[in-house]
Formats: sequence, structure tokens, C-alpha cells
Amino acid sequence: MSGLRTRIEAGQILFRQGEIPDSAFLIESGEVEVRVRQGDTEVVLSILGEGDLVGEMAVIDDSYRTATATAITDCVLYRVDRRQIGERLVAADPIIRALLEGQLKRYRGALAALQGQSLPDTSTPSEQLGIDKIRLETQLREALAGHALELSYQPILDIPADRIAGYEALVRWQHPERGPVSPAEFVALAEETSLIVPIGEYVIDVACAAVSRFARAGVDPVPFVAVNVSARQLVHPGLVERILARVHHAGLPAGSLKLEITESRALDIELVARVIELCQRHGIRVALDDFGTGYSHFGQLHRLHFDTVKLDRSFAHAMLADPRAMAIIEHLAELGRALRTDIVVEGVETGEQLAELRRIGCRYAQGYLIGRPRALGEWLASA
Repeated sequence: MSGLRTRIEAGQILFRQGEIPDSAFLIESGEVEVRVRQGDTEVVLSILGEGDLVGEMAVIDDSYRTATATAITDCVLYRVDRRQIGERLVAADPIIRALLEGQLKRYRGALAALQGQSLPDTSTPSEQLGIDKIRLETQLREALAGHALELSYQPILDIPADRIAGYEALVRWQHPERGPVSPAEFVALAEETSLIVPIGEYVIDVACAAVSRFARAGVDPVPFVAVNVSARQLVHPGLVERILARVHHAGLPAGSLKLEITESRALDIELVARVIELCQRHGIRVALDDFGTGYSHFGQLHRLHFDTVKLDRSFAHAMLADPRAMAIIEHLAELGRALRTDIVVEGVETGEQLAELRRIGCRYAQGYLIGRPRALGEWLASA
């Protein structure tokens, strides 16, 4: 048997039980019977036809063939190389791999029981990784239901006015066993499912309450609070309407809640344009977050009328040592003024960086020099 496209005649054995696999097969035409030996008899496990895969399980878990496949009729098969399967498994989500390996383990166990054997109850590292991910997602859902997710607030400096103009709300999770879980981990996990939608709305509720507390505390002018919105949230029907209802219910001043949309290749430009227009019509400003992280192009600034563009922290980190980075910030600040768009530079950590931003006319700065993320109560106490 050679080549990718193979013909076998009725009665010909495709592979035997106990052989070491090197490939699976896609049945283009014909029928294949899969049998397993049970003592002195053979049991038919399945009869497969056009469009079915045969022999893939031994390739997936790199095991000996546990059954014999025989052509019932003349067949045309396509050989599926081990690498074709392996590369996709490596790239698959750990949860998908865990589900697949769990099914394979039960299948192997059923076959072993059929033959009067037993298999050790073991799990592979990839299966355990997937199980751990499922467990973490379940615990995240519990944390959301129990209001265990907390918000920290990082200040944003109005450079010309030399005052704190607002805060970015950053969601945090203190796991009861693991301790702090990185937002990069649990937010990415939530974005893989619809869980990001209720988490996002929970964050908006808490952020609206924070603005109200600043107002009641007599902070004047009332600072804005910015919340992050992902591409997955944007496509969820009625998101903006629900945000507007919360803002109106809380009686927040116009402009006191800001949405930060993280740029990504998943953004639907037409949808984002409609979101921006609707938000601005109702006094909610919209920012493009992390500009310069790999998906940016100036067509977004031309077509999408963001109120604010936030430059990724890598610009600030390089601005003093790299004249090219400084030139980019200078020209973006000038472009922002021409487009009537505020520029926020993230990652500001030194007085020298802030002085340069003041010199070139950047409106806002954010970073550890301005302030680290802190609980709302701490900011209210120092207001």
C-alpha cells in the first residue's frame, strides 16, 4: 500500500490488531469492518463507510492497534499521516484534548474489559492540563456568582492640568487556593466562552457604583472610570443598550464612564463604528486600547472616531533610549490633536518620561509613576 490515495479489494486487511500504527485512513468509497478478538471469537465493533475515519484512535494516543480492519467491499482510501493529526492536537485547546483523551481512555477500557483485561487508570499531562482548565473555569463561574471578583483602579493623569482625570478599572481574582490569578489567564479563559459577557457586565455595574461613590464623596470634577470591552462582548446583542440603562439608572454625569476596546484582528469594524456612534450620542466616550500591539493600522483611526487612543506601554519604555519610539509618540500626539482625539501613553514609570510627554503635548499618562492599581476605598480616602 503506497501513496496517499489507496485502493484495496474486498477481503483485504487494512491493518491488524496489535500492529504499530503510522497513519489513519479516510474512506472515500466502500465499506470497512472493524473487529476485535474476544477469546476464541471475534466481535464486530463497527462497519464504516464513505466519509468515515478508521484507525485514527491508535494514532491519536500512539498505542498498538486494538482491532483489525478488513474491507467488506472494494474501497478507495486516503491515508492520513500521523503528523496531520498530531499537529492539530498540539494546537487544540487543552479542554478539547482532555475530552478526546477521556473518550479514548474509556474506549480502551471497554475494549480491554471485552477481552478480560484491565488497564491502569492513568491520565496524560495534556489531559490533566485540560481538566485543570475546566476546573478553573468552573471556579471562575463560582467567583462571579459569589461576587468574589474585585476591581482595582489605576489612575490616569491629565498632564496639562496636573490632576487625576480618571481611573482604569482592572478586574482581579483572589483564588481561595491559588491566591491571585493573573488577569491574562482568567480573562482569556472567559473570552473563550460566553462567560466574558456576564463578567463584563459585572465590571460595568461595579464601575458605575465607583463613579457614584466619587460623586457622593464630593470629588470635583467627578473622575471618569474606564472599563475594558472585548471583541466577544461587542458582538453580544444589546450590550450598549444594557450599559446605557445602567448609566442612566445610576444617574452618572456625562462622560464619567468610558469604554476601552482592545484592538484585535477579531474586531468587526462596522460593528465598532456603530457602537462608538451610539455611545457618543449618549455621553459615553470610547477609547482604542493597546494601540501598537500588532493589529494597528491607521485606517482604524480614519474610520473609527475614537475619543481616545491609548498607546501600548512599549512606547513609553523605549521613548528615552530610542529616537524612533520618541518620534512615533510625537507624531501620534500631533495626529491626535488634528483628529481631536486624546492620546494616553501607558507604562509611564519615570519623571523623565512624563516630562517628555508634557513637552510634546500628550494629554494623558498612565503607569506606575502616576499610581499603581489600588482598591476604590484607598483612592476615596486620599481624594
